[in-house]
Amino acid sequence: MRLYGKYFVIHLKSVMVYKTSFLLTCIGQFLVSFNVFLGVYFMFQRFHVVEGFTYNEALLCFGITLMEFSLAETFARGFDLFSYIVNKGEFDRILVRPRNEILQVLGSRMEFSRIGRIFQAIVMFAYGFAVSDVSWNLLKILTVILMILGGSVVFGGLFLIYASICFFTTEGLEFMNIFTDGAREYGKYPVCIYGKRVLQLCTFMVPYALIQYYPLLYLLDRGKAYYSLLPVVACLFLLPCLLLWKLGVRHYTSSGS
Repeated sequence: MRLYGKYFVIHLKSVMVYKTSFLLTCIGQFLVSFNVFLGVYFMFQRFHVVEGFTYNEALLCFGITLMEFSLAETFARGFDLFSYIVNKGEFDRILVRPRNEILQVLGSRMEFSRIGRIFQAIVMFAYGFAVSDVSWNLLKILTVILMILGGSVVFGGLFLIYASICFFTTEGLEFMNIFTDGAREYGKYPVCIYGKRVLQLCTFMVPYALIQYYPLLYLLDRGKAYYSLLPVVACLFLLPCLLLWKLGVRHYTSSGS
């Protein structure tokens, strides 16, 4: 962890060299996600309730999902750009170093500009928190924390799958964006509104529902208390992601420089 802390400080110092550029990039990230927020707002101006969920409840849902994705993208950006590492032969250098290769890839890139999105997520969640009818207690606050942490792990696992595929293709496959950027987009609303089949897919294959829909039901007093622990179960999704990564490392062949 001390090594990762050094990576963190190095990247932070590098973005602070051009403070104005960093600030403008953060503002740009905020405005992009703000446009999505406007889409949700106008949607609920026309349809006041979607599958039993109100505008304020959807803001809670979207704010948490955006926070999960933004944190994962901030700290797991190295996996999202892993195809460049493979193509340039830089993974050869990573393998000969006496440190875990996942830690090195994580430390290769951090996107602090995503703070703009994180701030947007905080604003939406804070508003939803203030105006919703949720009866907050200690367990529900803990549930929100687990949703954010579990969601960051799940999205980080998806970035890890994206990187693992690069061992076999040497190029990133854009279809993975369906599960990352796409999940952020349709995470604006509870998963159930997309139909039973999608809900099943997001429960048993890629566990979006475990970090979004079911815990949200508990927050809104529509679900069982054990739903609050489902984000912890969702973290098990990281295990097959790690297995795929290990398989890719074993089959890695240098692409040169």
